Amino acid sequence: MSERGALSALLAVSVLVASLLGAQPVRADPVVTILDLPFRARAMRGPGSEVSLAVATSGLLPLARPKGLKGEVVEDEPLAVLWGDEGGAALTLADGKVATTLLGVEAIDGLAVSETPRGAVPGTRRATLGPLSAHLSDPIRPNASEFERAGTLTLRERQPVGMSADPKPVPIVTTAVSAGPGAAFALRRPIAILIDGRPVIVAVTAQEGGSALVVVGKPSAELLGKPSAELDKPSAELGKPSAEPTKSSAEPDKAWAILARSPVQAAGPGGQSLTLAAIGDVSKAGQPRIVAVAAPDGAGILQLWAYETGTLRLVGEATGYTTLSPGEGGADLSAVLDADGDGVSELAVPVADRSALAILSLKDGIREVTRIPLPGLAAFGVAAIGHGPRTRLLVGLADGRVALISP
Repeated sequence: MSERGALSALLAVSVLVASLLGAQPVRADPVVTILDLPFRARAMRGPGSEVSLAVATSGLLPLARPKGLKGEVVEDEPLAVLWGDEGGAALTLADGKVATTLLGVEAIDGLAVSETPRGAVPGTRRATLGPLSAHLSDPIRPNASEFERAGTLTLRERQPVGMSADPKPVPIVTTAVSAGPGAAFALRRPIAILIDGRPVIVAVTAQEGGSALVVVGKPSAELLGKPSAELDKPSAELGKPSAEPTKSSAEPDKAWAILARSPVQAAGPGGQSLTLAAIGDVSKAGQPRIVAVAAPDGAGILQLWAYETGTLRLVGEATGYTTLSPGEGGADLSAVLDADGDGVSELAVPVADRSALAILSLKDGIREVTRIPLPGLAAFGVAAIGHGPRTRLLVGLADGRVALISP
């Protein structure tokens, strides 16, 4: 080889080595596959749902739960349940792999029916939090061209029972809360959560001009001096708190009531009300945040709300997402997960046309982390099973298939 050829070869090797040393690590895209199921699914429930908890405790699955020194469960089994007209399946995650346990039609029908208590609007689901449950009742339809609504939010509280040798029925206190003058409850599943250690129910009301979020609870010490008319007074503008509470010498009403209402927001072109996506400390702000979508059948405006002493305050919004399911009523078309294991939750939610699943960070505003194309349109459910980098996402598609998204 000539000196010129040897020099050229040496230069080429040097450039290759330098490029390899300076190359950035390649981050693999999520892998999307289709679950092999012997039926077409039409409904899905994720971990923590009533159906998933019922399946986990029914004896239908051979679940092994690690126990603590005193016998307590120290780790929850990640479990999602899906079903169709020809059967169902429970999906669990172990050693990074999703295992499928088939369930019979009779078993799954019996478990799923428990979501809708007696007296609730057919097809709706209740919210539960310890001894408290809430469901929508008294169905109404303003006219043939409008969506069905509920006239009442019914709350049921199991009361403590003293120890006794004779069995006694558990007393239950039932309270009916109305949506307010000219309003009714949209058929959106209410969500129960603790805020400042007190249980509250978040629901959606529909009225002339659109829909609004409401927080239902018992007045706290900070609200005891606020007149009842002020408790249900929305902010004048989005994102701005309402006026300072005024003191009243009247004895406060300690019954369940609407403590806060957001401004009414216009519906999308199809007339659909707000949808609830999630509630939790998704932004690490130390307080739960309410995630909702306005105009879910149109612009799809994902909003982040804070509840602060009788006021709902808008803290962020982004356009282009939806949690409106065209499938079975009561579907959860969003899921909270911690995909990177840093202790800060993200939100998985379909984009507005449901052709892809977006992973959103809500820590500092709303930021899209990644967008995952789907092999069909998201339709009847989004669920996350597992924790940290081993989290798996499940998406129910419009054709009855279920997509599995692996990291």
